[in-house]
Amino acid sequence: MSACTFIDTTRGVLDYSTTPATLRSNHRTFLTEIRYPIASRDSASSVLGAAPLARRGGYPVIIFAHGYDVTPDTYAALLDSWVRAGFVVVAPYFPDEKASAVTAQHGADTEGDLANEPGDIVYVTSQVVVASARLRPGCPVLHGLIRPTEIALAGHSDGGDAVAMLAYGHGADPQGVAYTSLNATVRYQAVLILAGAEVPNQRYAAEKGHPSLLLIQSEADTCNPIRQGAQLYRDVRQPNKWFFELMTAHHLPPFDGVDHVAFRDVVAVTTHFLESSLHVSQPTPGLMAYANRHPSVARMFDSQRGPTLAGLPTLVEACGTT
Repeated sequence: MSACTFIDTTRGVLDYSTTPATLRSNHRTFLTEIRYPIASRDSASSVLGAAPLARRGGYPVIIFAHGYDVTPDTYAALLDSWVRAGFVVVAPYFPDEKASAVTAQHGADTEGDLANEPGDIVYVTSQVVVASARLRPGCPVLHGLIRPTEIALAGHSDGGDAVAMLAYGHGADPQGVAYTSLNATVRYQAVLILAGAEVPNQRYAAEKGHPSLLLIQSEADTCNPIRQGAQLYRDVRQPNKWFFELMTAHHLPPFDGVDHVAFRDVVAVTTHFLESSLHVSQPTPGLMAYANRHPSVARMFDSQRGPTLAGLPTLVEACGTT
């Protein structure tokens, strides 16, 4: 694993570390983790600065967006599982939603910065593509590392919301830039939304190209209840989409590894989805059959409406570590 820092000076954005958010910053700084296959059998996260395992043509890449008040390291077990499957994972720290920033801002409502993150994802993706094509002194590890034609977007919780806004949102960021215009600047083949939701007062719809979509949500999630994810799934009307419903897991444990049973299925199904969507391989059996192997843990839907949700109790919405 290595880290690079990208500084975006191309746009001024509202600064949500102030209350109210009336000031504009003239740059955005992104410490960005780069996880990649290495020659050692050790976990990619345990060998800081190790040389990448060379691969002709580079690796498919996943741009990962973390949730609120955490960091990419929160998801190390999941991200490293993708690396072991042959992907590069690029995970920026978002300026106002990373854990250290939330602590430092002493109660300021920094979650509003979520609306700026689709632009952040686009910027970081563009920098990764440029750094892979051309040696850059500030991030030499990326040179020749990725295949720019094989990009997936993934995110959990607020990160999933940001990915959904970029991929399918028809609103605009706080500067008035339409998400559809940002979407048009990124070439990606797959979208993976983990416990995400639609942002209120914004329309969502499928976009040109129809990148493959996998949405994962749990019946027991009280932070982003499953009905929110199901609504997003239904609004994205395209053929190549799947909804993976976890039966008893909560908001974070299926994705940070604490819920071992659910995490096992999340790793297996997301890897299968990414391999087929980015044309790394054509794993068998097909995704539906593969994902429905453990019906007491989770089940997969590929219909336009997804899960019915009939009879589910109404949960009291609350976020936390579970």
